[in-house]
Amino acid sequence: MSLMPRSLSLRLALMFALVSTVLLGAIGFYLYQSLEREIAWRDDQALLGRLERMHALLDDSDSIEALRQRPQLYANMLGNRDNLLWVLGEGGRSLIEINPVQLAIPQLPMEVQPQLDDLGDRARLAWVHIQRPEGGLTLIAGKLLTDREQMLAAYRFKLWLTLATGALLAFLLGWLVSERGLRPVRQLTRRALAVDVHHLHLRIEKASELSELRALSEALNQMLARLEGGFAQLSRFSEDLAHEMRTPLSNLMGQTQQTLRRVRSLDDYQTLLASNQEEYERLARMINNMLFLARTEQVDAAINRQHIDLAEAVEQLGDYFEGVAEEHGMRVVNEASGGLHADPELLRRALANLIANALRYGETGTEVCISSQCTRHSVVVSVANKGEVITADHLPRLFDRFYRCDPSRAKPGDSGGLGLAIVRSIMQLHGGEVRVTSDASGTSFSLIFPR
Repeated sequence: MSLMPRSLSLRLALMFALVSTVLLGAIGFYLYQSLEREIAWRDDQALLGRLERMHALLDDSDSIEALRQRPQLYANMLGNRDNLLWVLGEGGRSLIEINPVQLAIPQLPMEVQPQLDDLGDRARLAWVHIQRPEGGLTLIAGKLLTDREQMLAAYRFKLWLTLATGALLAFLLGWLVSERGLRPVRQLTRRALAVDVHHLHLRIEKASELSELRALSEALNQMLARLEGGFAQLSRFSEDLAHEMRTPLSNLMGQTQQTLRRVRSLDDYQTLLASNQEEYERLARMINNMLFLARTEQVDAAINRQHIDLAEAVEQLGDYFEGVAEEHGMRVVNEASGGLHADPELLRRALANLIANALRYGETGTEVCISSQCTRHSVVVSVANKGEVITADHLPRLFDRFYRCDPSRAKPGDSGGLGLAIVRSIMQLHGGEVRVTSDASGTSFSLIFPR
């Protein structure tokens, strides 16, 4: 479960506060480190300066004893109670000492060049060893770190307080800014809520002032257009389905009621059963086709692609439709060649639907020609016949379910207006498409398979 709030404005405010906190923290850390280094550098320079001034006092005095008798000279030089001073003679004996906190005399190596080091965490020391006529001396100047640490602690506290205040202000300002900035999103939401199943024709106004929301509104409008088209297609499908199923059911009920009005002969009952059998078969074909369409349009529908020899596959279909073609006074011509990768069963079904359609509506004495063509990007399998020209207003809807150019021309054994819809679904499964052209030279259906 996410710890982030569900509100986008609060998420933006939190992220803005987090970024501001990191930025302010980085700046505060840099300023603190700079201040600490600057104070340490100034203290070191002050300690080295005291060593030089003490060395000068020793040079101006006749002896160390004369200097010890005048402590005010170097006491005024130090000033504060956090300052330390030792002048050590031979053997580390203290000759001059200013040590308000009574620190033990540090044991330091003798260096002729000024040196700097920390005395634990209590003091900072600078020392140098000098040679005089009466003997060597070690000068030690020091500064207690208490005041420095107190000042830095106060500065750290102010930094933390400033950081917390800045984070809070960043959160509040970020929340206010995000609330105002997301106002167009809320307006877009209200517009989208106005669209329901009864108002799919409504469109969302484009938010022209924001390019991101303009793109979103355009995408939503495109989605609404697809939903409106799909809903209209579904409504037409429901109407067509009711109409297609009502016709055989009405025939069954009418014929049965007519026969049951009086006693009939055995031949009449046999005729009725034979007629009912035809209607049952029509209903069964329709239901099977609808189930096939439902399976092929599932998102996870899988196909078994295999290499298919087109000439052999079309030859088998030609043998299957040879008797039907003779009944219509037509002939199936195989001009296919080459091969393609497709599902064999689905390819045979698509071609069978197109061949049956061509035989059903072709002119007597003509041919149904099945040909193929290989291009760089696709394999095209075409089924062409000569018959009545399909007008341009019918072509866009030819692959809709239950659509017929002339419903009165429905013939026994047809697919119930689902044959071409099945062909389109099969091609969509293969990632291809089906096209149709119709003119005075004939009608041609083309199955386009991508290579």
